[in-house]
Amino acid sequence: MDLTEPSTPPDLAGHKILIADRDPADRGILAGFLRQQGCALAEADSGERALAVYLDFKPDLVLLDVALPGREGFETGRRLSQTQGEDRAPLIFLTAPGASAAGRADPATGGGDYLRKPLQPDEVVARVRTRLHLRQLVAQQQTLRAQLANAHTANRRFLGNAAHDLRNPLGSIDNLAEFLRNGTVGPLTADQLDLVNAIHTSSRAMLSLVNDLLDVVTIEAGELKIAPEPHHLTELLEQSVYLARITAAAKKIHLALTAPAAAPPVMIDAAKIKQVIDNLLTNAVKYSPPGSTVTVELHPVAGRCSFSVKDQGPGVPEKERDKLFKDFGRLSVRPTGGENSTGLGLAICRKIVEAHGGTIVAENLPEGGCEFRVTLPLAS
Repeated sequence: MDLTEPSTPPDLAGHKILIADRDPADRGILAGFLRQQGCALAEADSGERALAVYLDFKPDLVLLDVALPGREGFETGRRLSQTQGEDRAPLIFLTAPGASAAGRADPATGGGDYLRKPLQPDEVVARVRTRLHLRQLVAQQQTLRAQLANAHTANRRFLGNAAHDLRNPLGSIDNLAEFLRNGTVGPLTADQLDLVNAIHTSSRAMLSLVNDLLDVVTIEAGELKIAPEPHHLTELLEQSVYLARITAAAKKIHLALTAPAAAPPVMIDAAKIKQVIDNLLTNAVKYSPPGSTVTVELHPVAGRCSFSVKDQGPGVPEKERDKLFKDFGRLSVRPTGGENSTGLGLAICRKIVEAHGGTIVAENLPEGGCEFRVTLPLAS
C-alpha cells in the first residue's frame, strides 16, 4: 500500500463479502447488488452458520441480519469481536422497517453501522464502499505507526552508539587539557593557556551533551533502572550544594540551603535523585545574574517530601512553558554567563522523578525568578 498517495474509496471488485440473512430473497437481492460490482460472495442463513463460514471465507466485510435464527445478529457480531479481535472484518447490520436500533452502537457487537430494509442498491453499494474505505485507512494508519516506531528505534540506537563512541575520546581530550592547564607537562605561555582553557571548556560541554544523550536514550528504551531505598534528602542536598558553590562562586552567586536534619526519609534511588538535584542547581546558576542568590529548601509534608530550587533569573516565558521538561526544549532566555545548554537536563529530571512516582513543576515567582519543586513519596 502506497502511503504517499491520497487514499480513495476502493473499487469493490474482488472484495470478499459475507451475507448472513435468514431470508433467502433478501440474500438474493444483496448478492445481485454486489455481484454486479465484482464482489466475491459467501452466504449464511443463521448465526452459527455465519461464524463457521467466516472462518473459512475470511471476508473483508459482513452484512449481518439482526434477526438471524439460532444466534441473533448482535450476538453473532459480539462473538466475532471476541474471537477475531482487531482483525475482525467490519460489520453492517441489516434491520427490518421500524425495528429497534438497540445494540447498534455497542462496541462489543461491532455495532455502529446499519442498513434498513427494504434495501436500495445505491445505498448498499455506498455503505459497503465506505466501510471498506475506513478499514483501508485504519490499515494505513497501523502501517505508518509501525514505520514510525521502527524509525524511532533506529534513531535511538544510532544516537546511543554515536554517544558511546564519542564519550571515550572526549573524556581523553578533557583529561589531557586538564593536565596541560595544571602544568603537568611544563609551563605554558599566556596564549597557550588561553587555547588550552578553550579546549577544556569545549570538551566539557561536549562531554556533558554526550552524557545527556546517553541518559535520554537509556530512559526512552525503558532501560532506566531505579533501585529505591529509604534515604534522607538533606544529605543529598548538602552534597550537591557544596559542589555547586564552586561553580556559583565564579559568578558571585550565593547558594543558600534550608533543610531540617530531622526530615523523614524518602524512597529513592539516591544516585538518580542526586542527578536531578545537580541538574536543577546547575540550571539555576546558569540562568541567574551575577551577585544573585539561589535558594534550596526542603519541605516535608504529610505522606510526601519535596524540595525546591529558587533563582532570581528571568523566569520562564509564559508562551514557552510547554517546552519545559521536553527533549531539546530550549527557551528564548539565555544563560547569563554564556554557558552551553543542551535542552536535555530538565527532560531527564522529569523522567527520573516520574520513574520514582514523584512530580516536578516550575512556577515563576512574584518577586522575579523561578522555582522548580520536586515532590517524592516518603519511605513507608
